[in-house]
Formats: sequence, structure tokens, C-alpha cells
Amino acid sequence: MRFARRELADLAIAWVALGVAFALFFTPPLRGILLAGDVDLLLSGPVFRSFALSMLTAGIGFLLHELAHKLVAQRFGQVAHFRADYGMLFLAVASAFAGFLFAAPGAVYHRGRITKRQNGLIALAGPVTNLALAVGFAALALLSTGFLGTVGAFGVGINLLLAGFNMLPFGPLDGRTVLSWSVVVFAITFVVSAGSAVAVFVTFGFSL
Repeated sequence: MRFARRELADLAIAWVALGVAFALFFTPPLRGILLAGDVDLLLSGPVFRSFALSMLTAGIGFLLHELAHKLVAQRFGQVAHFRADYGMLFLAVASAFAGFLFAAPGAVYHRGRITKRQNGLIALAGPVTNLALAVGFAALALLSTGFLGTVGAFGVGINLLLAGFNMLPFGPLDGRTVLSWSVVVFAITFVVSAGSAVAVFVTFGFSL
């Protein structure tokens, strides 16, 4: 893959911002610690653990989701670049402080001649990558204990959540583009991703 310097910076900033947002959302005590400016607590093991979990699960899920879009777009001869939306990144962190999470950190923009099928496959690449990551994290959860086992468990939930959310057929989300290409592919992917996400969260629940 080919990257522009600004693109690498955008990916890094979006990764960190999402890591912060998900950590704040899933670990409510962090909000009070940050607002109080308690440096000792911020540098403590439990706080570092929460941020590390978030970066290794939500952060990696987001990063590979966007890179999958870029890779497939470039395979189809497109000029493709990720651009962070700094306003939406701020909203993600601010909403996490308020107790809910709205994360739309940016997107891969591509241009060039393309068919509807190719455009659908580019959109599909992101959610499918998250589903594949969920399987990998599930293996990690089953084969590991301690911190790695926790990373695996959260990785499953977060990546299923990312896949299910992005397959919603609304606005700029991937699901709308996939649906405009193939109803069958959309239906299968949506049922697998959204159904798995609901089942995992209802059954186990998640908090860092």
C-alpha cells in the first residue's frame, strides 16, 4: 500500500483518539479521574490497562478496517487516502465523557473509474475485516489468560460492534454501499455481524 505523510498522521491521531474515547466509554471512573486531573491515578496500572485494552481492540479494529478499504480500492486501481475528521474525533471523546459514544473518525476516500460491484467490495472489506479480527481475538481469548485473555474477549466484542454498526444501511456507512450493489451480500453480512454483536453483548456484556 502507498501512504501520504498526512495520511499516516491522520491514521495515528484517529487511532489514539478512538482509544481514548472507547476507554472513557467502557470505564466510567476514568472520566472523573481525567476531570480531576489526578496525575497519580492517571499513571496508575489500572488506568494504563484500560487505555491499552482500548488501543489494542477498538484501535486496531478501526485501523485495519480503514486499511482494508484502502487496500481493496488500490487493487481496483483507485487513488485512495484516509482522511481523519477532527471534528468527529472531538465529538467521539466528548460523547464518551457524557456517557455515550458516537464514533465516526474519518474515512477512506477513493477516486477513479469503478463499477458498482467494485465499489461494493471496497465497502464490504471493512466490516469483513472486523469479522475476521473477531475470530482471531476469539482464539486469543480461548488460548490465553490474564491480560491477553482480556484483550481477546474485548477484541471479539469491539470488532463485532464495529462490523455491525458499519453494516447499517444508512448515510455514509458501508452497509448502504453494499446494499446498493447486492441485496444478498448485504443481508448475509448484516445478519452475521449485527446478530453476532447483539448475541455477544447480551450474553456477556462489556466493561474495561
